[in-house]
Amino acid sequence: MYLIAMKKYLLLITALLTLQTAQAQFTVSANQHYILKDGKPFFWMGDTAWELFAKLTREEADTYLKTRASQGFTVIQAAAAGLDEVSNINVYGDMPLIDRDPNKPNEKYFEHVDYVINKAEQYHLNIVFLPSWASGPQGYTEQNAAVYGAWLAKRYKNKTNLIWMLGGDKAPQSKDVAIWRAMGEAIMKGTNDKALISYHSAPNRLGSAEWFRNEGWFAFNSFQNGHCRDEPVYDKMLASYNALPAKPEIDAEPIYEDHPVCFNVKDLGTSSPYDVRKYAYLDLFAGAFGHTYGCHDVWQMYSPKMPGINGPHFYWYDALELPGANQMQYVRRLMESHPYLDRVPDQSVILENNNPPAERIQATRGSDYIFVYTAAGKPFTVDPTKIKVSHLKACWYNPRDGKVTAIDLNKISDYKFYPPSRGYGQDWVLVLDDADKGYKL
Repeated sequence: MYLIAMKKYLLLITALLTLQTAQAQFTVSANQHYILKDGKPFFWMGDTAWELFAKLTREEADTYLKTRASQGFTVIQAAAAGLDEVSNINVYGDMPLIDRDPNKPNEKYFEHVDYVINKAEQYHLNIVFLPSWASGPQGYTEQNAAVYGAWLAKRYKNKTNLIWMLGGDKAPQSKDVAIWRAMGEAIMKGTNDKALISYHSAPNRLGSAEWFRNEGWFAFNSFQNGHCRDEPVYDKMLASYNALPAKPEIDAEPIYEDHPVCFNVKDLGTSSPYDVRKYAYLDLFAGAFGHTYGCHDVWQMYSPKMPGINGPHFYWYDALELPGANQMQYVRRLMESHPYLDRVPDQSVILENNNPPAERIQATRGSDYIFVYTAAGKPFTVDPTKIKVSHLKACWYNPRDGKVTAIDLNKISDYKFYPPSRGYGQDWVLVLDDADKGYKL
C-alpha cells in the first residue's frame, strides 16, 4: 500500500510540474517597460528569419537554429504563412492554407512548423511567430482571421517559447485594423489570455502602437526604420517609452547587414556591421527592452535554389557568420551584465546629449551604473551624481570585439572621457558602476 501511495504521489507531483512548465509564459514587467520569461528578466536578442518555415528543409533549419543559438541569439522572428501572402509553398510542396482560405489551415504544412518551433526550443531559442505576413491583408476578413487565430492558439497555447506578432511590414488601413483586432483577440482567448502579442508595421513615427496601443491584446510596441542609415529612431523610442499607457518597445526591423541602404545600392551602397551595431546600442540606450538584428541574405534564405530579392551577396548559410551577426553577442553581454529592470534612458547624464545620428552619444543608467554609447568615438562629459555608488569604477567596452579596457579615474578631469579611438566605425561604450558590486562584463 505504501508503494502504491508513493507512486500516486510521484505521479501527482510530475503532473503538477508538467502543468507548471506548460503554463510558463512571457509577461510584461511591473514597470511596463520590459519583458519577463518565467518571471525573470528576458533579453530579446533577435534575428529576422522571415522565410524560415517556408524555405528551409528540416536539416537546414537545424543548421540555422544551432548557429544562431551558438552566437547568443535568444529570439528568431519568422512568418508562418510567408512573404508570398497566403499562397506560399514550403520546400516540401505544402501550402499553409488549403485553397488559400484562412478557414482551412493545412495540417501537413504546420507539422513542419511544429518541428521548427520544437527544434528552436531544444536550442533555448524563442520564436516570434507571425501568423501571416501582411500586405493588405489579402484574403482575410474579421471572421476568417478569428478562425485562423483561434486554430493557431489552440495548437500552440502550451508552447513556452512563442511570442506572437501580427501584421508584417504594413501600416494597416482602417478596415485592416478590425481584422487584426479579431485575430489578436482570438489568439488571446485561445491561450487563456497568456499570449504576448505585438504588431509588425511599416516605418512610421509611433510604431505599431499608433494603431493598437489601447488594444487589450497588444502587449508591446514594435518599430522598424526602413533600412536607412542614421535615422533618429532613438527619438521615437524615447517618445514611445514616455507614452501612456506604457508599453515595452523594440526595433524589430532595423537596417539589415548587407542590405541596400534605403533600397538604393547605386548611390548609398550596402550596410556594414557598424550600421547594424550602431542601431542596436542607440535603440537600447533610448529605452528599448531588446533588439533585433537582421541580415539581407538570411531573412530571405538566399541560396542556389532560391532566387535573391534586392541583390543579396552571400548564401544564407555563409551569411550566418557575417561580422555584425557575431558582434550581437557583445550587445547581449553588456545588457545582461548589470541589473536590467531598473534601467532607464537618461540623456541628462551627459553634457553632449543632442548630437546628430552619425555622431550620436546616448546614455542609459540604472541606480548604480551608467552606460554611454558614443557612435563615432567623440569625447563626452558625464554627471556621476545621477547614480549612487560607494566606489566609482570605469572602463571602455569595445562593441567590435567585447574587450574591456580599465580607466584610471585619477587621470580623468571633470569626468570628461576620451574614447580610445575616434572616427567612422570607432564606436565605444563607457561603463561606470560601483566597484563594490563586482559587476562582470
